[in-house]
Amino acid sequence: MKAVILAGGKGTRLAPYTQVFPKPMMPIGDKTILEILLCQLKHAGINRVALTVGHLAGLMRAFFQDGSHYDLEISYIYEEKPLGTAGPLANVPELSETFLVSNGDVLTLLDIAELIRFHKENGGICTIAMHERQVKIDLGVIKQNGGHEILDYIEKPSIDYKVSMGLYVFEPRVLAYIPQGEYLDFPDLVKKLLAAGERVIGYPFSGYWQDLGRPDDYEQAVIDFQELRSKFLHEAG
Repeated sequence: MKAVILAGGKGTRLAPYTQVFPKPMMPIGDKTILEILLCQLKHAGINRVALTVGHLAGLMRAFFQDGSHYDLEISYIYEEKPLGTAGPLANVPELSETFLVSNGDVLTLLDIAELIRFHKENGGICTIAMHERQVKIDLGVIKQNGGHEILDYIEKPSIDYKVSMGLYVFEPRVLAYIPQGEYLDFPDLVKKLLAAGERVIGYPFSGYWQDLGRPDDYEQAVIDFQELRSKFLHEAG
């Protein structure tokens, strides 16, 4: 099975760190973010990985090379211009079977093999790994009808919602919805799939997942990795 890792972004939210390293190469303890992900992909039975690269691509290739050090076959797809999160998939060769797509900065304990099994069992064109988040509003929230009347008053409510974890499983026919050389993000791709009557499935996951978008998230991830290292890397003991 093949995985595509989206590693071409500039990681502007983690600047100035990402002016020196591509975001997937940011160190988490003694590993880079991407090394942890590659270890998890290998554990899930994935042997071929395509990295879509742009920002500091030469550094990425010099570090990961052909992937043999990780017992993987790694190839590189260069983005000459930004194509969004979904657009680069049109340039990846040999996606003739079910394939996995991951952001290059995913740090999670999700069982990737189980995600793939769930996808095949449910028969959709796409499965999106989802995590539940909660936003607490520190104010009293007022609900009104169409006029001026108040229907309810809720003190400091919490709102639960599901977010994409940046992990997807696709069937190869999804490529028919991704124009060559055009900018396309995953939310727009999903809308195209739904408009065409395709089934898009959500895989709920409540375990560890850290979004690495902000410096404080990154610092927390470093702490978490030290505590959970053996689980992230599937080490015995």
